[in-house]
Amino acid sequence: QVQLVESGGGLVQAGGSLRLSCAASGLSFVSYISYTLGWFRQTPGKEREFVAAISGSGGISYAGDSVKGRFTISSDNAKKTVYLQMNSLKPEDTAVYLCAARRGVGGSLFSRDFGSWGQGTQVTVSS
Repeated sequence: QVQLVESGGGLVQAGGSLRLSCAASGLSFVSYISYTLGWFRQTPGKEREFVAAISGSGGISYAGDSVKGRFTISSDNAKKTVYLQMNSLKPEDTAVYLCAARRGVGGSLFSRDFGSWGQGTQVTVSS
C-alpha cells in the first residue's frame, strides 16, 4: 500500500516562497517511476484543485493554469520524493496542499483517478 507524507507547509508573506515535499513509501523503485504523483489543493467550500503532477521518473510534468510560471514540480526517484517549489506566492494560494499518487504515466489528472493520498499540509499566504 502506498503511503504519502507531506511536509514543508507554513505561513509566508505574499511574494515569498515555500517548498513542499512528499515522501512515498510502500513502492519499489521500479514501481515509483511508473507512477504519477501529483499535488492538489483544497480550501473550504471549494472543489479540490489540481496544482501539478509528475511522473516518478521526472520525465513528464504538468502544471495547472493558476500556478504556471510560479510553481515547479520535481521528483527525486532515488529518495522517492516529490517536491513542489512555490515562488511568488499569493494570498489565493492559501490552502491545504495534498500529495496524491496513481499508477501509470500520462492520462488523467482528475483527483478522482488518484488512489493514494497524504494527509495534507497547510500553506497560508498573508497579504
